[in-house]
Amino acid sequence: MIINLNRYRKKRRRSEAETQAKENRVRFGRSKEERTAELRERERAKNEIENKRLE
Repeated sequence: MIINLNRYRKKRRRSEAETQAKENRVRFGRSKEERTAELRERERAKNEIENKRLE
């Protein structure tokens, strides 16, 4: 019986990549509060620019 090691290697590589992705999401991900704060800051800056344009 012939065993295809490439298939096993690919499977192992994919699982390692998924594990790394999970760790990165935990380590570098932003909380909901951080995302909403950034969105509010972006909107405030946009409105400030728009208000200056009208003057």
